[in-house]
Amino acid sequence: MTDYQPTCTLDMAQKRANIYAKIRQFFAKRGVLEVQTPTLSQAGNTDIFLQSVSANVAIFDKPKTYYLHTSPEFAMKRLLATWQVPIYQICPVFRDNEIGSRHNVEFTMLEWYRPTFSLEQLTHELNDLVSELFGYPVIFDHYRYVDAFMDYVKIHPLNASCDTLKAIAQDNGIHFDMEDDHQGWLDLLFSHLVEPNLGKDLPTVIFDYPVSTASLAKTAKDQDGNTVAKRFELYINGLEIANAYDELADGQALRLRFDNDNLERKKRGLPMMPIDEHLLNACDNLPPCSGIAVGLDRLIMAITGATKIENVIAFPIDKA
Repeated sequence: MTDYQPTCTLDMAQKRANIYAKIRQFFAKRGVLEVQTPTLSQAGNTDIFLQSVSANVAIFDKPKTYYLHTSPEFAMKRLLATWQVPIYQICPVFRDNEIGSRHNVEFTMLEWYRPTFSLEQLTHELNDLVSELFGYPVIFDHYRYVDAFMDYVKIHPLNASCDTLKAIAQDNGIHFDMEDDHQGWLDLLFSHLVEPNLGKDLPTVIFDYPVSTASLAKTAKDQDGNTVAKRFELYINGLEIANAYDELADGQALRLRFDNDNLERKKRGLPMMPIDEHLLNACDNLPPCSGIAVGLDRLIMAITGATKIENVIAFPIDKA
């Protein structure tokens, strides 16, 4: 007989509902508008490390491939460019082949955008929200990507060669071959040797990421004169919780990044993804803003002490 029961308890479902209510109350008090955008899009995510879930749809009896969004970002930025007001959304998102104790193909994201906010202001607002949800004042630690890498891997990440990074991976029993992909080696070592140590004593904000991780973020010079991505990530108990950008409002520059992504996807044997022309057209009208995506299931895990994502969602992908 098929086991039909959910993997989370009624008590957890009630806690989750209470967290949703607190989030909505938090943003209502701050005048941030809740919005809803489509989960299906004609465009996909070009990021080589994110694989979109495709869906076969019929439009006027003609078959067409659409994609379930990996984030509501593209559609929300179209709203932001038009309305020019702070907005947020809680919605399901989809990333193919992501499964495990901390991953599920379908998961829930809280995403919001703040016109005129700097990354520092957005960090403070995230801190306020996390404190509200935990029920007590939470202090964030702040840590440069470079410093975290040097403390836990013992090398400067921006200067090390691929051969050096490969040797460190092998010395630590990490047997993957990223070939000449410098950022790929950094990501591999960061996930295995740095991330597990982050946010153990205090939730930790990592900032000043390598420029090759900029994605949809602006870039700037750091205190050492290196070009870095204007973004940060929040870690709690070794788990990435949030990812924030000082948003790039330049359609031409963004098109170039998407095109380069697709060239890299082709080299790696990955499908090339249709680019979101709506987003590119909206980009030049974006107000100066910062935006953030929070993995809500993971945040709920941190708040409740759950050790597996299946403990905080009703039906993981193998039971859906």
